Amino acid sequence: MARPVTVPPTHKRYPNPRRVTQPSRMTRKDMSGKVWFITGASRGFGRIWAEAALRRGDRVAASARNPASIADLKKSYGDAVLPLALDVTDRDQVTEAVEQAHRHFGRLDIILNNARYALVGAVEEAAEVAIRAEFETNFFGALHVIRAALPLLREQGSGHILAVSSVAGIVASPIVAFYNASKWALEALHESLAQEVKGFGIKVTLLEPGAYATDFSSHSSLRISGTIEAYAELKAQVFAAGAAMEFGDPQATADAILQIVDLEEPPLRFFVGTEGLPIARAAYANRLTTWEAWEAVSTAAQGSPKKHRIASI
Repeated sequence: MARPVTVPPTHKRYPNPRRVTQPSRMTRKDMSGKVWFITGASRGFGRIWAEAALRRGDRVAASARNPASIADLKKSYGDAVLPLALDVTDRDQVTEAVEQAHRHFGRLDIILNNARYALVGAVEEAAEVAIRAEFETNFFGALHVIRAALPLLREQGSGHILAVSSVAGIVASPIVAFYNASKWALEALHESLAQEVKGFGIKVTLLEPGAYATDFSSHSSLRISGTIEAYAELKAQVFAAGAAMEFGDPQATADAILQIVDLEEPPLRFFVGTEGLPIARAAYANRLTTWEAWEAVSTAAQGSPKKHRIASI
């Protein structure tokens, strides 16, 4: 899981994509199975899905901030695993790791952005530095990986980019507004990305899990910011509701993820578990009801039709 850092200066730009040459040591045996690049592979979903891929004969570039946390994967699966030390907030390190994985295995088939954490705090009370740090990991960390991988995937004419979003990327809740916002941003990013890269043979899928009994609520994945007393009661209610929830079995998700990555035409969005669809149905029904109730006012705000020249890009 990536360590939060402050936002880099706005003048710092992404490097130009580089043309990547294929390694000469690829053999027919090297081309069997899929090759994964996974962030946050030390625990939780990242660990479970990495092991599922390895058990069926795929190969995995498994990355984590602390490489010692994934050393046992190398011990168990040998050359099928490339352990990588990676902080996804470090753009240069991300580029180096992605290119190293590509050189090592000869190609990359699946890019899985899993590194993330949740910031707990009301909109008024969460510290700005903590908010920016969450976006550095949850949004910009994923963006760094995508931008590092895209030149490689375009050159090989194939690939599948997946991101672990959340039901929180569909419906927002109190006290975790900034986690929600980071996931909504991730959803928009991938929806646009899917349209941009389809012509290159690259697929995109958002994985949207509900509540699972992983260690996501541990000290390293759940961070609390702010202590305004006015929100104490609301926080207590939110925590109590969370404690009363039924959590899914994270091990049960592996087969579904393998099915998704094996599809010729995978879905852009996929709810992992049973929580998401009922919530989405209710949320979108409510949104449609509101939009439709205000349709006349919205229509009046359009005014008379006018032609307007759009500049060429």
